[in-house]
Parts: sequence; structure tokens; C-alpha cells
Amino acid sequence: MRYLYHLPLSPFSRKVRLVLAEKRLPFELKLEKVWERRQEYLELNPAGTVPTLIEDNGLTIPDSGVICEYLDEAYPDTALLGRTLAERVEVRRLIAWFDGKFALEVTRNLLGEKFMKRLTGRGEPDAGALRAGYANLRHHLDYLGWLAENRKWLAGSSISIADFAAAGHISALDFVGDIDWTLAPAAREWYARMKSRPSFRAVLSDRVPGVTPPPHYADLDF
Repeated sequence: MRYLYHLPLSPFSRKVRLVLAEKRLPFELKLEKVWERRQEYLELNPAGTVPTLIEDNGLTIPDSGVICEYLDEAYPDTALLGRTLAERVEVRRLIAWFDGKFALEVTRNLLGEKFMKRLTGRGEPDAGALRAGYANLRHHLDYLGWLAENRKWLAGSSISIADFAAAGHISALDFVGDIDWTLAPAAREWYARMKSRPSFRAVLSDRVPGVTPPPHYADLDF
């Protein structure tokens, strides 16, 4: 059996879950509370982060970027990194954008402050970080909307890991009610198409103790 160690609101875990589902690869989720730093888990992934994928044959693959590259090489029937060199460059550029720049400027300031701090007992959210996160989110949603208006999918004509990377962050923020969709109609239309895909069903059914998602979270028509 294939196992994925994850946290429900980890955007990186969500990205891998979506890619696995899009490729129709069965897997079982294992909740990993990374702040506990279990020795058994650190032996699998010394960085102590999620996600980590354990393949049927025992191969251990840490880090969402490494996992997604591996999955596209090992299971190429559903190609999600692009066909040409130029396509692959653009897909990887946008993956880096969302998992790097967006994660640093938005996700860490909002999800990290409001949710992860509470989970790990590190005190109250920092008001300045929250203000910066919301301000940055507006700019990122504008860019996401621009991509969606000018391309069929974020990186071009085909859905790719770039879409799932973005959706991992957006879905986690939407779960905690941090996105005002009235301010981002083009991004909203792209996200509606994303969450209507069969691969999104399990993510939309996620529930986290102590957090109630807004009514539109699992509504395919918002």
C-alpha cells in the first residue's frame, strides 16, 4: 500500500494528494503531527516536514516538490509537468512561485499565524504578520486571476502541477475563510473549475477539529 504522511491544512500535502488523485494512484493518508518530532518519522524524513510518500515497494520520498517530480516520472500516463521544455520551464516557475513566494508572503502570515501557532502552542497571532498576509494575498490573487484570464490553465493549455500547487494554498486558506472571492472573480472562476475535478473531492471533505469551513468551501458552484 502507498502511504502519504500529511497534515490536513498543509498546502504542500494537499498538492501531493491532488496530484496522486489526478493520476488515479490509490494511497492511504497518515496524519503526522510534525511538531511532536517523532523519531520514527524523522528516520523517514530527517527534515521533519510533511508530506512524505512511502511507495508500495518501500521507497521513501520526502518533500512535495521531490514527490511530484517523482510521480510524473514514475507514472507518465497523466503528464502534469508539461510536454515540451518550454512548458516544463513555465510549470516549474509557477510551482516555485506558489510554493515559495506565495507560501512566504501569504500562507505563512495567515495560516501559519492563525492555525499553526495554535496547534503548536506558540502564542497568539502576530497582528503585523496578518496585515501583511492579507495585503499580499490581494496582489497574488490579482496575478492568479491574470493567469487564469489569459490561459486555459495557469501554466498554459494543459492542467499541470502548477495548478495543484496553487490550489493547495488557495484551498487551505479558503478552508479557514481567509479569501474574499468578491475581490477576485477571475481567480474564483479558475478555482471553481479546480474544485469541480474528481481529484478534489477528498480535499473538499476534509474537516479539522476546532475549525469550521465557510459554507461555500465544499460548494462546487460557490
